[in-house]
Amino acid sequence: MDAIAATGTTNPEWQVRCDLAAFYRLIAKFRMTDLIYTHISARVPGQGDQFLINQYGIAFDAMCASDLVKIDAEGRVVDEADRGKMVNAAGFTIHSAVHAARHDLACVVHTHTAAGIAVSCQEEGLLPISQHALKFYGHLGYHDYQGIALDLNERVSLVRNLGPHRAMILRNHGLLAAGRTIPEAFDHIYFLERACQAQIAAQASGSRLLMPPENVRRHTAAQFNDFSDVPFYVDLAWEAEMRGLPGGPARHCC
Repeated sequence: MDAIAATGTTNPEWQVRCDLAAFYRLIAKFRMTDLIYTHISARVPGQGDQFLINQYGIAFDAMCASDLVKIDAEGRVVDEADRGKMVNAAGFTIHSAVHAARHDLACVVHTHTAAGIAVSCQEEGLLPISQHALKFYGHLGYHDYQGIALDLNERVSLVRNLGPHRAMILRNHGLLAAGRTIPEAFDHIYFLERACQAQIAAQASGSRLLMPPENVRRHTAAQFNDFSDVPFYVDLAWEAEMRGLPGGPARHCC
């Protein structure tokens, strides 16, 4: 893989690897890591349900394209060079469920942040109190906690609860977001996380929370959905973040 990158040869899988490694570094930049215990995956172009996920034990701020492990729908390591590399078992359960059921999605991210966990523990879930939260109004799934996601049978309810959405709150656990592209998945998890942060901060003030009327909530959600159908916006933000990564945009393609 490193040879492909060095020669500049166009290779769809290598580009996905570079973008996915960059996504891990962005999660570290925005302090959305939980040591080594969360995960992001991306579908391998043209390879059915095969996807790339992190080698268990690599810090997110040091993730490189070559650290990603390609596995199939059964969790088997595909490339001989990756034999012996460990993959998070709970990560496989969650990500394989989405990739197998939602072929419209190319990337899945799962986080355990303080704000995300806090909102996931609230009966009301994400409240429609901020513009960031309204991005997900009527477009957010909820999945009840069933323990550490080691039971592959949980994949059925994960998929059912995600439904047609691209974001979900895992109750008593954390957040999940997905996208048709890697930049879109980053956009969804960034704004879902910020919405949770805003909610916890607003609740901490002790003041009565102001909520927009129903028609405004639906209108704003529709506006966000219109924006999401124009990749220009999420790509523009993604490219800006790529330029700002420590070491430059190519650092993660190691």
